[in-house]
Amino acid sequence: MKRVGLSKNRHEHYLAGSILPVKINFSRMKKYLFILAFITIPLLTAFAKRTDISNTDDPLTVAKLIADRLIRVTPFKYKLVVAPNNKIFNNVQFVDFGRTFQLGKPAVAYAYTSLNVPEDMQTTLEIEHNDGCKVWLNNQLVYVQRGDRKVNLHFEERSIEMNNQFKVNLKKGTNYLLVKSETNGDDWRVYIQPPSAKGAVINDKNLEIGLGNIKNVDAKISQITNWLVIGPFANPVSQGKRVGLDEVYAPEKEIRFGCLYQGLASKVTWTIPKIEILGDMINPFAWGTNYDWNYHNGGVCWAMEQLAEVTGEKKYNDYASRFCDFHIEGIPFVEYQLKTLNAFNCANHFIIDTPLLDFTTAPALPMIYKLRKNQSFPNRDKYAIFVDSIIKYARYKQIRLPGKSNFTRTTPEKYTTWTDDMFMGIPFLVQASQYIKDSATSKALLDDAASQILDFHSQVWDPDKNLYVHARYSGSNVKLPYWSRANGWAIWAITEVLMNLPHNHPAYNKILGYYRKHVASLTKLQDKSGFWFNVLNRPDSQKEISGTAIFTMAIARGINNGWIDARKYRSVAERGWEAIKTQIEPDGTVHKICVGTMCSEDVNYYMNRPLYDNDTHGLFAVLFAGIEMAKMEKMGK
Repeated sequence: MKRVGLSKNRHEHYLAGSILPVKINFSRMKKYLFILAFITIPLLTAFAKRTDISNTDDPLTVAKLIADRLIRVTPFKYKLVVAPNNKIFNNVQFVDFGRTFQLGKPAVAYAYTSLNVPEDMQTTLEIEHNDGCKVWLNNQLVYVQRGDRKVNLHFEERSIEMNNQFKVNLKKGTNYLLVKSETNGDDWRVYIQPPSAKGAVINDKNLEIGLGNIKNVDAKISQITNWLVIGPFANPVSQGKRVGLDEVYAPEKEIRFGCLYQGLASKVTWTIPKIEILGDMINPFAWGTNYDWNYHNGGVCWAMEQLAEVTGEKKYNDYASRFCDFHIEGIPFVEYQLKTLNAFNCANHFIIDTPLLDFTTAPALPMIYKLRKNQSFPNRDKYAIFVDSIIKYARYKQIRLPGKSNFTRTTPEKYTTWTDDMFMGIPFLVQASQYIKDSATSKALLDDAASQILDFHSQVWDPDKNLYVHARYSGSNVKLPYWSRANGWAIWAITEVLMNLPHNHPAYNKILGYYRKHVASLTKLQDKSGFWFNVLNRPDSQKEISGTAIFTMAIARGINNGWIDARKYRSVAERGWEAIKTQIEPDGTVHKICVGTMCSEDVNYYMNRPLYDNDTHGLFAVLFAGIEMAKMEKMGK
């Protein structure tokens, strides 16, 4: 056999031991190997990542990944921060003379700031105060009220309403605002804000407030406060009446810095109001934290309680208890910040007297569920007192649509029916019906839940599309978009009622019919990938997790309870679950969750909503989906 030797080209070799000599071009081989690696390594990496979670067959294992991450990253603590100072004039501005001067007897004082606007304009300002008050704009008196009065703020869904208004003509650029306030020795506060309407503060004038445009005020001062104050001055009595409000003191004549004036008991000069230190949440995301007081964090805890039941693992119940205890024990602190420190946007302020289901019934679900399931635990009495107050709120205080039983809102206009409120309020009514010992009250609560389903359906169901619109304005037939998660809230609430309503209840078959028709319509809109789109009838909108998880849960729940044919719908739930798993990382991170959303007639508002990782709007939906999918698989349906 001829000896195989080297070719003239040192990069070409022959394979020894071959029957026939094989010529190899190593230069070309390296090129091909590089291309092959470039193509296959990302594919292998993606496959490896996919294998970790997408090939996980047990739905509870998937749910536990998410739950374990929540346990790792959620602190249930406050951090201390300086009270934030907002220069955009779109919320309540206030001066608390009482906390600044600590006086406790009759006096007057002044507060000074500026309003900056891009052009000449007229607008209306709202004001609330105790006792007498005067306001000057650019040295012109624009508001005066005399006599004793108490502060009377009206807390609405997402704003604070005030009793008094005054018009102002603002010139382009900087305008100077001087407020004079008196006290009879009790309260001593002044609040001011742009006009408020339909539950929301409106600033469409690009108003700015603060000290940044006032000459000779250091920028560091304007960073921490929008106001200068001076006082207290005397508020003497003449002929049985206090006259300090009409006594002309130096600040009314001229604003001068670096001067001392004779005050009530000593010399006074310009200073700043007392700066407060507040308790705030730790490491908030763009959408908030995992433990703010709201419905989606409460929903996570409700899911954790039920995950503990199906897995037998106490740590998930402990997480829910930490959430509930954090808020129950923190109520006095939050109320102090809100009502004493005037920190209207302080952490968890929504837990105090907010007339909105998002912050009353829905986040209280894990509390009432724990009261139902556990007869003895620390803080049980506090839970019971709080839950009883929420039950009374839902029955007697929450606004309802005239002539109907369903919950409604004042935003964006009075008597707007939101599909969201089917979930925000109805599951709590169902839980309350199981918690209350009195049979008549229990029946009334469950009947209310059933009636709510019927009346919501009459308002926000679109029979042309067999879907729920996001909301409906009273007296209007404008159809808002078919937002995915809103349809999820609707079908979730319906399943909660069906699971607890006696089959012989007059409303049962009608509600079951609503459920079946909705499931049939949703099934047609499921993408081949298993996802549903953020706007259900718009395949050009984003594939989204929270809606997909709720529909998956609701369909699996229907199979588990025999409401729909397993042979027809099992594959729909399975495709949804498989799609969900593609967006879950091995560390429990969940992708593609739509952020919290107001309602709008503009479909592009929904098309362009941002999607975030680990937003609890989606996490608790995925947890519930995992629980129902596990039940479905266990039952072999």
